[in-house]
Amino acid sequence: MKNLIAFFIFAIMSLIIGLGSARSMIDGGFSLITRGGGPWRAWVNAGSEFADPYTKAHFARSGELPITSASGLTFTATTDNDGRRHTSDCEYEIIARPLTALWWSIAVFDEEGKLIPNPAGRYAFSNQNLTILLDGTQRITLAPTARPGHWLPSGDDHYLTLQLRIIRPLTIEQQQNIDSIGAQNLPYIQRVKC
Repeated sequence: MKNLIAFFIFAIMSLIIGLGSARSMIDGGFSLITRGGGPWRAWVNAGSEFADPYTKAHFARSGELPITSASGLTFTATTDNDGRRHTSDCEYEIIARPLTALWWSIAVFDEEGKLIPNPAGRYAFSNQNLTILLDGTQRITLAPTARPGHWLPSGDDHYLTLQLRIIRPLTIEQQQNIDSIGAQNLPYIQRVKC
């Protein structure tokens, strides 16, 4: 009887650890299948015929339609550059430099991946509607209430996810080495106040 109880405890612990680690890998990946810089992460095998099981499960669970890294990249960030979780209670400044790509955009979503309803009908900015400032940067303010300049509404009472989509990224050499994107100035996310 003692051995049977020990077996059941072992089986239950194994199941909890196995399912927990699988969920963690599907949600966030690990260094062999995700790349990026700062808080930004992209799934490198997304849309590829060589995609690993974790990448396939991640996109099946999210419902997103991935495209290959040669056509585009999608980076997500759930924290600022200091590692603090994005929340709609805080104000953030997103500081970008123009990326070498045909097109790119930064959008904000709630923790479930849904657009945040707002009276302004504003959900994203792209390289086509962002002004380049005198210091060479492009700046977006992410806040619950209206701000001057490029403002993305964050709504109320939820966590946020930022998404950076890059279409036809960079040069051929940089497409083949996704790590070079991180060195190419992914946007800096700074918490201004809470």
